[in-house]
Amino acid sequence: MNMKNIWENLPQGFTVLAPMEGVTDVIFRQVIAKAGRPGLFFTEFTNVSSYASEKGRENALERLQIVPSDKPIIAQIWGKNPEHFAELAGVLADLGFDGLDLNMGCPDKHVNSTGGGAAMIRTPELAVECIRKAKNATNLPVSVKTRLGFTYVEEWRTWLTTLLQEDLAALTVHLRTRKEMSKVPAHYELIPEVVALRDEIAPQTKLIINGDIKDLVQVEKMQAQFPGVDGYMIGRGVFENPYCFTKHVATREELLELLKMHLDLFDAADMARVAKQAERMREDAEFALKMDGKVRGLPFDPLKHYFKIYIHGFAGAAELRAKLMECKDTAEVRKVLEGSAREG
Repeated sequence: MNMKNIWENLPQGFTVLAPMEGVTDVIFRQVIAKAGRPGLFFTEFTNVSSYASEKGRENALERLQIVPSDKPIIAQIWGKNPEHFAELAGVLADLGFDGLDLNMGCPDKHVNSTGGGAAMIRTPELAVECIRKAKNATNLPVSVKTRLGFTYVEEWRTWLTTLLQEDLAALTVHLRTRKEMSKVPAHYELIPEVVALRDEIAPQTKLIINGDIKDLVQVEKMQAQFPGVDGYMIGRGVFENPYCFTKHVATREELLELLKMHLDLFDAADMARVAKQAERMREDAEFALKMDGKVRGLPFDPLKHYFKIYIHGFAGAAELRAKLMECKDTAEVRKVLEGSAREG
């Protein structure tokens, strides 16, 4: 089987959910799959050096959890150590992934301070070495997600040329620089030139565009305008509309049902983690000592970041969201939702 089929079999103008730290975990992906899945999922970021260390491996593997509704899915990995890229790349097929993507565009200061993410734009030789090590360690297709440049838009031609020369399965370009973050409109005016560069150097590489893309309606308009683009990645658009990969206009009830599904999945994952820790503590005295004899479930507060995805766009949404933000656990959230349903 040609391992590039995962990219080759996607239709022109396919959609992708962007990898977002603390957002696109295995729970949220299941909710989006229910609402209307994209053509391709990416995981949130996994640090290759965390996987390479005994201390960080368990956390890395937790980030790489997938379920059947995720398929097809790409593992997004980041770091700066070529050997660590190879080590993690070598196990991703066995973990069930359809491909792996090297993050060379994340603008996070912490990530960049370690030399990873968008900082790799400044070290092109190291970036190439990481790509080659990953490719040599796996039969899965290898892709890269990046930005136009680190500081200046004009960096794009040299930087993208470097990447395209590596015979990538796919290249996702966020049409801003690291310095621009998301403070300026994405540079759609450069799309024809980026397509031409891809066609000249690596016509076999799928080109995905990212930045300010909100929903399927916009994707179809852009595909008509830029037929040379293969796919479109939606990131922040999912915060405005979890049905963004469809043309469905959600009702208040449908959005609340998605939130309840999210809560159910969260509770199930929380219980599974507690059970796993309890079993390990019974079998591993050193681990039990490290945990001070206490099991620790999933932290609740990060769950609050998702509330605005489901609670917006209908009468009373702001008031309901404010009440949910005061909750201490999922039981309280459910109680508030039940009260809201009675009032509504």
